[in-house]
Amino acid sequence: MADQKIFAGPRIRRIRMGLSLTQTAMAEELGVSASYLNLIERNQRPLTVQLLLKLASTYKLDLEELQGTGDENLIAQLKEAFSDPLLESEVPDRAEIVEFTEATPNVASAMAKLYRAYRESLDRLSGLSTMMAEEGSDAVKTAARLPVDEMRQALEQRSPYIPAIERKAAEILDGLDMSDGLLAGLTRWLLQEKGIVVQVLPIETMPEWRRRFDKHSNRLMLTERLSPADQLQEVAQEVALLTAEELIDEEVAFLKLSSDEARRLARFEFARLLALAMILPYEKFISTAKKLRYDINVLRSRFGVTFAQAAWRLTMLQKTGNAAVPFFVMETDAAGNRIRRAGSSGFPVTRFGGDCPKLVVHQAFGSPGQIFSETVVTPQEVEFVVLGRTVEGLRSSYFDRPQRTALLIGFDVAHSDDVIYADGITGKGAREPIKVGPGCRLCERPGCVSRAHPPLTRPLGLDEMVRGFSAFEFQ
Repeated sequence: MADQKIFAGPRIRRIRMGLSLTQTAMAEELGVSASYLNLIERNQRPLTVQLLLKLASTYKLDLEELQGTGDENLIAQLKEAFSDPLLESEVPDRAEIVEFTEATPNVASAMAKLYRAYRESLDRLSGLSTMMAEEGSDAVKTAARLPVDEMRQALEQRSPYIPAIERKAAEILDGLDMSDGLLAGLTRWLLQEKGIVVQVLPIETMPEWRRRFDKHSNRLMLTERLSPADQLQEVAQEVALLTAEELIDEEVAFLKLSSDEARRLARFEFARLLALAMILPYEKFISTAKKLRYDINVLRSRFGVTFAQAAWRLTMLQKTGNAAVPFFVMETDAAGNRIRRAGSSGFPVTRFGGDCPKLVVHQAFGSPGQIFSETVVTPQEVEFVVLGRTVEGLRSSYFDRPQRTALLIGFDVAHSDDVIYADGITGKGAREPIKVGPGCRLCERPGCVSRAHPPLTRPLGLDEMVRGFSAFEFQ
């Protein structure tokens, strides 16, 4: 090392920025002048042996890291970007790409992300163009081809109970020191095993991000907008992505998705499931849930989680020999956009639907935080108990609109005795269940005052002498 000149300015600068030190402060700790440190960071002076040893002893650095050859994964991504026909006249050699990634790693990473987004946009546009050419401008059919819709549809069709994820969650928890809580244990593991520091930063520092991992300074940054329970989930998801990459890749491959974008979205969903399995361990959570007759408000308080986290975890409890009531959950926003759906054996689309405007989930927005429950009956005479409640998202500042969605939670009426939310609305003397359908375009219930669209399966009734409750009467 003494015979080799080492120019590591960008890496020294990243170390200094990661420690939140000014050039003057770092120069004082190293025993050099601020102007000399400035020259080193600009690669105008090499690191001396004495300075290398001082860096190693002061900041506990591995000297081999200062002779790095760049991030190989990032270099490969940039090589792919520069091989695009759009940039064929600008192709640099490997040495130039390595120099670029070492000198400005964050800019290089941003360029790689930009190119990936560009390619995915081209793929989406190509798919949309093909679809429109083959089938016309049918937006409903076209939307099903978009990566996010493909991913959601694939996940909705399978159970969120995944034995391999439950086993991995138990394995991770067994290796943690949780003497001062799970969040502290996960944070300590990230620091000790991966050198990752978790920081909660103010809104003005992270105005547009809930979570950001800077791999160059090894910091996981969370916005202060997150509640403590949501902070825990973000940290748990980071641990999931770091420790269960092979498992997650296997589950994603099982979905047989058609695009890299859909597969990447699915990776985050499986990481979310693994995080929930860590936060709410199976045996302890299901035992408590059964004793409380699935009272979600009490469960959230008992385990220190959000209402949404407890509700989604309930759909995952279908272990053979120790299964919970088979719940299903749907999350929607005030505009009726469906965000996520899941069920113990897949969301019951064929039996239940979920898109009827008469469902209690839409009523919940009128009284945030209140739980509404009722029984509903489908056109096939299948009865469900459903409840709706709003859930809060990121904490907002004074000038922001609060983020609010609503959960529809349901289960078959046959399980009413086991669930507290069925008390008083099922059994003898209970009111008649609300008649719902799968969604207006597929529902053939006549005389519905809530109908928003005519059914696709029936011709419209065009009798000018008769007008029913709906503007879309049909024969």
